[in-house]
Amino acid sequence: MIFGRVKPLDAILATAEKKSLHRSLGAFQLTMLGIGAIIGTGIFVLTAEAAQKAGPGMMWSFVIAGLVCVVAALCYSELASMVPVSGSAYTYTYAVMGELLAWTVGWALILEYAVAASAVSVGWSGYFVGLLANAGINLPMELTVGPYAGGIVNLPALVIALLVTWLLMIGTTESARVNAVLVVIKVTALTLFIVLTLPMMKGQNFDPFMPNGWFGQMAGLGAVGAAASIFFAYVGFDAVSTAAEETKNPQRNVPIGLIASLGICTVFYLLVAAGAIGTMGAQPVAGAAGEILSPGSTALAERCASLAALGQEPLVCSREALAHVLREIGYPAIGNAIGIAAFLALPSVILIMLFGQTRIFFVMARDGLLPEKLATIHPKWKTPHVVTMITGVAVACFAAFLPVGKLADISNSGTLFAFFMVAIAVLALRVKDPTRHRPFRTPLVWVIAPLAILGTLGLYLNLPFDAKMVLPVWGAIGLVLYFLYGYRKSHVGRGIVEVHEDDADAPPPPVPPVPSFD
Repeated sequence: MIFGRVKPLDAILATAEKKSLHRSLGAFQLTMLGIGAIIGTGIFVLTAEAAQKAGPGMMWSFVIAGLVCVVAALCYSELASMVPVSGSAYTYTYAVMGELLAWTVGWALILEYAVAASAVSVGWSGYFVGLLANAGINLPMELTVGPYAGGIVNLPALVIALLVTWLLMIGTTESARVNAVLVVIKVTALTLFIVLTLPMMKGQNFDPFMPNGWFGQMAGLGAVGAAASIFFAYVGFDAVSTAAEETKNPQRNVPIGLIASLGICTVFYLLVAAGAIGTMGAQPVAGAAGEILSPGSTALAERCASLAALGQEPLVCSREALAHVLREIGYPAIGNAIGIAAFLALPSVILIMLFGQTRIFFVMARDGLLPEKLATIHPKWKTPHVVTMITGVAVACFAAFLPVGKLADISNSGTLFAFFMVAIAVLALRVKDPTRHRPFRTPLVWVIAPLAILGTLGLYLNLPFDAKMVLPVWGAIGLVLYFLYGYRKSHVGRGIVEVHEDDADAPPPPVPPVPSFD
């Protein structure tokens, strides 16, 4: 039976106990890791996207998305403390609900990480082009935006994605020290933005507060629609759970790291949003006839170009929102500094996303659900060069031709599904194995987990139509691949349950080939 193929939880834990990884991370380091993974393109770029969808009401969007993340994090915390191994939602689902659902989650996580890396690449491109423009170097529009905005290819986004891929292939990974430095740069930049903008806020810039209401006139608009997009700004907090194997006292420190990083980032996001709205305004840009224009659309790009020709560039039209706000209110040098901070820090987020995606590939390949050749280790670089190269090329292609908002929405569809399954897994394990030791118990689980289920489902339903449709189409492709290959090659299906999970720093050699029973 497909649903009977469960990777025994005891076997997973026994495998983790055999590992010799040094447990060195505490609650502070995990919180820093979470902040480093969360603060990125979401706040530096998507502020403009959220403004077009919800206007000043995007502050409610940050609150809604943050609340959904909190209840999802509480569910994550219980499973992460019980199963302190990598694989994230994929491993949790495999241990609780079986192979088929675990495959769907792993397949959705691939969509999450790869497309998120593309979105961050596009976000980095906007700040890079802005920095060059302020230095007097203007790149042709045809080479800085895709066809959606009248260009041909987003060349900077393409190049940065391929460059990070190359670094991963030759074995260059960021250390905890480098990550901490980049976190300090990003937090300092946001703090400086808040300090400069909050005293200059004007009440009239918040009126009307919700020009598109809660849901808007079409899917993806309004405060809730913006929350579905803004959710991308919080993606990355689950990376904390993947470091459980290298965490001191993971039962205590993983939940602290998850919830603390979410809380700190939510406060930062609300203050940054208030500063941007209060100083510059954040009303959506309408068409010539007053119609609502969708973010990432050709119509909006044309309208923004016409406003720019008149010397006007509202917040929603900026590809480097925070730097643009500071330049407009009389701090051009500091605005450029914010741009440099994003320029320096965002490639590390691309690296984290690409790295996480290859780790998901590794765990699935090691379970026999994907061809083990994908996890081939390069003899010199000692890295999974094949899967890294394939992933990097796909990420670069997405980044070259699609707008950041659409990429974020597509990534969110995969992320929301994974979080949805984690919340179900918590409830299922409470019923299936109620006596198992739970170092961290989700409080009021029969309230919190259903809220996480409803919250993730609600945000998914408020994504734009094309973003919603990507998930079932991607899922259908995944199911075809599963039944053509994974179902027959699965280690659990063939009685092989002692499958080692990956750590988050260095992939061990792939599982040796096993005889085929075909």
